[in-house]
Amino acid sequence: MIITKTREEIELMRESALIVSKTLGMLAKEVKPGVTTLFLDKLAEEFIREQGAVPGFLGLYDFPNTLCMSPNEQVVHGFPTKEPLKEGDIISIDCGAIKNGFYGDHAYTFPVGEIDAETQKLLDVTKESLYVGIRELKVGNRVGDVGFAIQNYTESFGYGVVRELVGHGLGKKMHEDPEMPNYGKRGRGKKFVEGMVVAIEPMINMGTHRIKQHADGWTITTLDNKPSAHFEHDVAIVNGKPELLSTFQYIYDVLGIESDEEKEFRQNL
Repeated sequence: MIITKTREEIELMRESALIVSKTLGMLAKEVKPGVTTLFLDKLAEEFIREQGAVPGFLGLYDFPNTLCMSPNEQVVHGFPTKEPLKEGDIISIDCGAIKNGFYGDHAYTFPVGEIDAETQKLLDVTKESLYVGIRELKVGNRVGDVGFAIQNYTESFGYGVVRELVGHGLGKKMHEDPEMPNYGKRGRGKKFVEGMVVAIEPMINMGTHRIKQHADGWTITTLDNKPSAHFEHDVAIVNGKPELLSTFQYIYDVLGIESDEEKEFRQNL
């Protein structure tokens, strides 16, 4: 069952989403060769609590950390470790926070130092596909419209779209209806309605779409061990159109990136 949100609830969810956005922005300063993901995890937990929120992942389904940290061929759900990041790595940082009873949940894949052009293209295309999908989140469209748009865009570059892991509705629970696959057919699936809030999160592999789950029950890697990228935004349907609740701007401010990619999804500006 889809749980729609009032305008007031959407604003509370924006507050939670922006705490995650600020956390990712803070981490952008720290992602560099030699840093361990366990160190980043500790920073994130402290920062989230300083914002008057609670880490959304810590303890959820018994997950032991604040961040899902997934380098290189890891797709999602990786554990923070004591292994230092290396020049040329990429690292997906997925973060959640709870404030006012609502979850924020979004993710960004960072380059570690200088990365090769082929991997940078994977990051660029995956992030672009996120906005391609968000454009389809409007009243009257269906879940399959978003999935088709993401799949069509990324597969045109020869990339693999992960099937087993999907985006989701968001609210007082981390995972609500509807599931939001990154593949699909136009006109299929649940219809979008005013007040929906979802997390859209393309998980795109440089090679095959096939994945494997490790014995720890969490870590997911690509079957061919090629890199995977992951970007995620929280989006509400307001006035029939997609409205971003999260932002990458805090990251961009740190990294010196100029972008107007979010402008079309900011009705309140």
